[in-house]
Formats: sequence, structure tokens, C-alpha cells
Amino acid sequence: MENVLDIKHLSMHFGGLKAVDQVSLTVKRREIVALIGPNGAGKTTLFNCITGIYEPTLGDIFISPPGGGQKRINGKKVNEITERGLARTFQNIRLFQNMSVLENVMIGRHCRAKAGILGAILKDKKTREEEQDIIERSYAILKKLGLDAYVNELAKNLPYGAQRRLEIARAMATDPFLLLLDEPAAGMNPQETRELDALIVRLREEENISILLIEHDMKLVMSLSDRISVMDYGQMIAEGEPAEIRQNSKVIKAYLGEDFHA
Repeated sequence: MENVLDIKHLSMHFGGLKAVDQVSLTVKRREIVALIGPNGAGKTTLFNCITGIYEPTLGDIFISPPGGGQKRINGKKVNEITERGLARTFQNIRLFQNMSVLENVMIGRHCRAKAGILGAILKDKKTREEEQDIIERSYAILKKLGLDAYVNELAKNLPYGAQRRLEIARAMATDPFLLLLDEPAAGMNPQETRELDALIVRLREEENISILLIEHDMKLVMSLSDRISVMDYGQMIAEGEPAEIRQNSKVIKAYLGEDFHA
């Protein structure tokens, strides 16, 4: 199966600190891969390198969009990486709190808009049609994620779990082939986490996307992941299917603990 993400010997140094140290990782088409490890292991730094927030010190990041061949994305800007088909959510919710739920998703959708500055000013027929298409597509995404009842609510007024789903909806509005989720279950109650599990699997199946997620909820990780990669002190210490990771002595010692049962 083709790799949609291929990270080779990636390092990210901050002065003398090696936050990410010679990490290699792959995600295959339509695969769900979880990235786990203790706080400070370098997981979010790796995400920031993939999505253009940081430019890696060493190594390579390649993506393979559907039908597009392999492309190296080191040093690309955040918006350029989004346009190439990568989208992400953040550990700390980053919604536009004083905008409506629909407007939050429309902002994500606008990266696919073709109207330039002149079209936006003149509001010609083509621009108006494109804006209507953005509204309709954004609403369809909200409906798919069970958020259509909140369409005109301000984002800040949504329940916590719905705000988490809205972040995913905004990311999906960019038409990604690879979705990166940074602790999507953080702060969720057990029912919300079960719903998130089902949502992530459904998005993979219905949208034909690949998913890379950072997560500390091990029941969620073990239930939905095809493969799990484990980081500790900036290095990759293990990779494998959930059953393998559950039994891996290095992972148990570094992160899961001897009493782990999932």
C-alpha cells in the first residue's frame, strides 16, 4: 500500500535541545496511525514540522497526494501545506470563538476558493456562485459531523465536545487526504470519546483519508489504530500494531506502565 506520508530521519533542534531526533515514520493510504508517548516526547513538535510551523533541522518529509506523485514539503509555508492536502487540529482548541459555527467551517473551505482579491471586491457572478458553493459544502460537512443544529451558534457557545468536532469539521473543509489530530479526545467524557472513535473511523471510510493522531487515551488508541508509533525523549522507540505495542517492554517501561490493560 502506498505511503501518503514518509518522514525520513527527521530532527528538530532548539539550541542544544534535540526535541525530535532522527525520527522516521510512515502513514499509508486510508490508514489510521497513532503517535503516543510521554509529555515532552516530541510528538507535537513532529506535527509542527509536518505542517510547516517549524522547518526541520535535518531530515525529509515527503507526501504523496492522490494522483500527484511524491513531493518534499520541508520549508513550505503552513498555507502551502494545507493547499497540498494536509490539515490538522490542535491540542488547545483554536476556533474563532466569536464567529458562527458555519463561518468557522467556511474559513477552512476558503483555501479552495479561486476568486482573487478583485473578485471579492466586485462580487461578480462567478464569485457569488463560488461563495454559495462554499456555504453549501460547509453546511454539508457540519451535517456529516452532527453539528448542523448549531449552524448559527457562536463557536464559544458550543458544548466542549462539539467544539472539538467543529475543529475537525473546519479541517475537513480543506479537502485533506491526510488529517492530523493533536489530542482530539483531550477533556472529553467517556461518551464523547466513544462518539469520537466512531467519527474518526467513519471519516476514514467515507472520505478515503488517512489519519495521524496524537492521543493519550489508550483505549481510544488501541481500538481505532491500524498501527501505533511510540516516541520517548525525541526518538522513535517502537512501531507496530496495537497488540504488539501492548506487549512491548520498552513501551511499557517508558509510557504504558506495568498495570496497563486496554
